[in-house]
Amino acid sequence: MRGWSSIFAGVLLVVGTSAVRAEDAPKADAEGFYSLFDGKSLDGWKSNENPKMAVVEDGVLKIKKTGRSHLFYEGPVNKHDFQDFEFKAKVKIIGNSNSGIYFHTEFQDQDWPAKGFEAQVCSANYGDPRKTGSLYGVKDVNKAPVPDDEWFDYHIIVKGKDVTIKINDKTVTEWTQEEGKQPSAQFPKRVLDRGTFALQGHDPDSEVHYKDIRVKPLK
Repeated sequence: MRGWSSIFAGVLLVVGTSAVRAEDAPKADAEGFYSLFDGKSLDGWKSNENPKMAVVEDGVLKIKKTGRSHLFYEGPVNKHDFQDFEFKAKVKIIGNSNSGIYFHTEFQDQDWPAKGFEAQVCSANYGDPRKTGSLYGVKDVNKAPVPDDEWFDYHIIVKGKDVTIKINDKTVTEWTQEEGKQPSAQFPKRVLDRGTFALQGHDPDSEVHYKDIRVKPLK
């Protein structure tokens, strides 16, 4: 009898644990989007070169003026592995600043991410000619579509070999990866594949804010 009691207790434990895990699993909103940022902490995110580059204040994820570093999403949504998706965030460029949103990338300890693409975030007067909405080094925007110090909507859509970037619901970049063709000699690993997201801390003079960071997996 003792043996059966132990087995029954073990079954209850497993069932109970599964129920808890199911309750804790990420949940999509009515549009099918999952939140990647809870507005309170950096849970699910991991920085590489400078852990102090990102802080959370008043519900905003702030990339501070601390020099080059990248904050990678390593949370539970889709096991931080995305292929086709829609990514949305609200972004504010503070003054004369530069940042970026990487996709199809992976965590690395240092340097600029080698894998994946960067959707550029860059103010009008910053020295880099590639402005907000550029698919950096692949298809670039040379005029900033939004002013500094104002929140705007950033929307990235990846379907198969097609990338679309929208700023405030206006399409600013469309690009299709040609079969067997390298999109950029400067960045040979920038090919559509799969991976996670990363937010860029670019330099000691740049500060950019993010909030309402969401993703909708399309497969």
